[in-house]
Amino acid sequence: MLLNLLLLIIGFVALVKGADYFVDGSATLAKVFRVPSLIIGLTIVALGTSAPELAVSSTAALQGSNEIALSNVVGSNMFNLLVVLGACALFCTVPGNKDIFKRDFPFSIIVTLLVFVFTLSGSVFAGGVFSHDMADNAGVIGRVEGAALIIIFVCYILWLIRAAKSNKTEESEEELMPVWKCLLFIILGLAAIVAGGQAVVYSAKEIARFFGMTETLIGLTVVAFGTSLPELVTSVIAARKNETGLAVGNVIGSNIFNLMLILGVSAVLHPVAVNFASFFDLIVLIFMSLITYLFLVSKKELNRPEGIIMILIYVAQIAFAIVR
Repeated sequence: MLLNLLLLIIGFVALVKGADYFVDGSATLAKVFRVPSLIIGLTIVALGTSAPELAVSSTAALQGSNEIALSNVVGSNMFNLLVVLGACALFCTVPGNKDIFKRDFPFSIIVTLLVFVFTLSGSVFAGGVFSHDMADNAGVIGRVEGAALIIIFVCYILWLIRAAKSNKTEESEEELMPVWKCLLFIILGLAAIVAGGQAVVYSAKEIARFFGMTETLIGLTVVAFGTSLPELVTSVIAARKNETGLAVGNVIGSNIFNLMLILGVSAVLHPVAVNFASFFDLIVLIFMSLITYLFLVSKKELNRPEGIIMILIYVAQIAFAIVR
């Protein structure tokens, strides 16, 4: 028990310090190449914080046991939207951005709707071949749908690269660290985030078992929280450093990565079964995305009261998921 508590503390320290270096390296890299920090948040930071989920989902898919892939993605996206953005709003006002309003957030909502449509269209066929063992589920995302998600994702990244080239920021007058040092900060910071996250999840699960929590409850709380720790810590650290573009870009970018790259790769490797709980949660995610978007658009920012409301909505959703 004491060893697990020590591991939990070490894990959190690694998460915070890793996120600190990761944000510094990413923010400076944006200034060096005169790219908006939002673009860096949507790409490098989002990919980095989503790397653990991609590795886990791909491994599970290769083993043919990715039935919970969609529930993990939907749960992570809910956490990112409501808790990560909500927590950032607690520390400072999170300003909106015209690209977030007109391009990235609407695209994230459209992608969520597209995945919902794919679960309906693939309810009978899994990648073109009927799957009897999935007949008891609400639907299935097959290989064709997975490939479509990956193709659209690549197009989105190319869109961002084009936007980055046409929206160069003003050259910074402050002395910046060299590119090699930025990359070193990013790599070492990401390594610390991943290792710290794994340590926190492992130790928290053991402590939860010690207090008699069930595996289902551990999965809904400890594991769900643990897999989203990189996004949470990175965005909060970025918000505290006034790098709000990185913070918001990380959340929206991670959600897009989760839905398109992680879910797409998982479905291509092995069709993803959609159970009724995940089907319902996907509808809830669409609704929550619209609420968060309205919060941002209404005042062009997220403030502390709205952040508190978002976190309370997430707590209510988790409470409902536990008792349903």
